[in-house]
Amino acid sequence: MSKIIISCAVTGSIHTPSMSPYLPVTAEAIAEQAIGAANAGAAILHLHARNPETGQPSASVAHYMAFLPVISAATDAVVNLTTGGSAVMTLDERLAAPLATRPEMCSLNMGSMNFALYPMLGKRTEWLHDWEEPFLRNSDDLVFKNTPRDIEGVLRLMGQERGARFEFECYDLGHLYMLKHFADRGLIKTPMFIQFVMGVLGGVAAEPEHLAHLKQTADKLFGDDYKFSVLAAGRQQMALARLGAEMGGHVRVGLEDNLYIARGQLAKSNAEQVALVREMVEDLGRVVATPDEARAMLGLKGKQEVGF
Repeated sequence: MSKIIISCAVTGSIHTPSMSPYLPVTAEAIAEQAIGAANAGAAILHLHARNPETGQPSASVAHYMAFLPVISAATDAVVNLTTGGSAVMTLDERLAAPLATRPEMCSLNMGSMNFALYPMLGKRTEWLHDWEEPFLRNSDDLVFKNTPRDIEGVLRLMGQERGARFEFECYDLGHLYMLKHFADRGLIKTPMFIQFVMGVLGGVAAEPEHLAHLKQTADKLFGDDYKFSVLAAGRQQMALARLGAEMGGHVRVGLEDNLYIARGQLAKSNAEQVALVREMVEDLGRVVATPDEARAMLGLKGKQEVGF
């Protein structure tokens, strides 16, 4: 029975905190939920930071360091820091915490794209913070910038200089070809860990036929030199996770990507989603990888080499 890596995206820049009272914002809540997700079976924790006063996505090293040592002391899970941060941050801001903390893994978005979040406006009439509604409304004019120069810079600064491996976030077919371009230039170590990100308006829709095409294209471009995971933002989260697991891939869940555990029912924690997907993949005959097994599968440098 093949090992499957469960990743959990604990909090992030996609959803705003007032959309669910269970989305962690403070350092204490982020640490608590990350540890809970690890205890439930997540081998990798994908982490963003928030400003605890405003709830906004934060690039502050201090905000990251308020929870990273706590998580590291309580669990052996692989810490995977975002280099995407928020689409309204500069690249220097997005890289501040990863450069300072030298995690085992980082996410890396493989192309610029529209990042349209304004359809969420219809799901909420009251807002906890005054920045939330304008941010969503203005996302009809929001471009998430990840140019080839940006990508190369992250690969060199985080990969070559700090030994991090990457969760290559591919939101569409063209992002796989951009990844192939950098692999051909010798800037990427194998095995690559590709995250098929589906369901964001501006990227590929969360549909089974699209997942099949992404997998077929990755097979053609990378052969045996890659592993893939599936992330479906929104209501298709668990259905696409199951399909990805059936195809031999790995899975990512978490409140960054979907706030619900069932139709109309908010998830009360990240651990709740991890437990559900764990039961699902084990029913398929897959064996959930431990953090150290994930490290071996992905060629990570080890927890002892991080800066927190």
